[in-house]
Amino acid sequence: MKKLIKLTFLWAITLMLSAGLHASGNKQTSNNKQEKELKELTLMLEWFVNPDHGPIIIAQENGYFEDQGLKVDIQEPADPNLPPKLVASEKVDLAVYYQPSLIHGVANGLPLAWAGTLVATPLDGLLVLDDGPIKSLKDMKGKTIGLNIGGIENAILDTLFEPYGFGAKDVKLVNVGWNLSSSLMSGRVDAIMGAYRNFELNQLAIEGRKGRMFYYEENNIPPYDELIFIANSKKNDKDAIRRFLRAIELGTQYIVNNPEKSWKIFRDYSPKKLDNELNRRAWFDTISRFDLRPAAKDAGRYQAFADYLQENGELKAKVNSKDYMLDF
Repeated sequence: MKKLIKLTFLWAITLMLSAGLHASGNKQTSNNKQEKELKELTLMLEWFVNPDHGPIIIAQENGYFEDQGLKVDIQEPADPNLPPKLVASEKVDLAVYYQPSLIHGVANGLPLAWAGTLVATPLDGLLVLDDGPIKSLKDMKGKTIGLNIGGIENAILDTLFEPYGFGAKDVKLVNVGWNLSSSLMSGRVDAIMGAYRNFELNQLAIEGRKGRMFYYEENNIPPYDELIFIANSKKNDKDAIRRFLRAIELGTQYIVNNPEKSWKIFRDYSPKKLDNELNRRAWFDTISRFDLRPAAKDAGRYQAFADYLQENGELKAKVNSKDYMLDF
């Protein structure tokens, strides 16, 4: 009898262990299957990681991409001119880019398309020293402006200065590379453009100087999105992009609701590169600029800016915003 009870007990234990191993195996198989089913996307940034990329990094670190069934490979470009070329040649799925540059690229025949918005306001502006001789845009005639990468500066300057009776030809443009703030503080130039309000203004403050920015959108220049996502217009995965943008939206929401916590998560993504006073200040100044609805398309707004560039001789061909903006 005792032997029978012992055998029954051992059989029960064996059955339980077998069931447990079977359940564990099924769970492992399920997890492996889920991991294999993640859609891989390659995202090329327009520059090295900085606070402008906040929603991307938070989406990555908080698992929002994975929740959307995505595995996103975030890459930094060796050359800031590479992202649109890589998208056009199908070497990457998505890239961060600039709205004005996208319009230029489309006008030049590149197969590029808007695929969402990251920073929904201009960050650029004409920056001068607050204690310098430039008190108004009318004081800029005959002055020197430093910039890094050329683009639509002639249209911008003509618009800024038109109310005062002069234009881009009445100022001197100097390429100062990436030494924007230092060239302004040293007096090498009287103003700089290509300077971001969330970075260069803070850089000057850290150096003990105060800057004053003439904001483009407050001086007759149509508003535009500073940073957007672009995809190949001929070959793209709209469903994957839609899920990508949902993750970006969740990342933005988290940042807006948790500014301090999100800063720490962002900082810890790459502490040696990101944990400094300039990035900390820029982080909090950028939050209000992120697009809360990154998948929302405003074709009229994009057309207005494209028309502005066309009217000011900045485009080789007329473009229709409906032709280069994806629908989700």
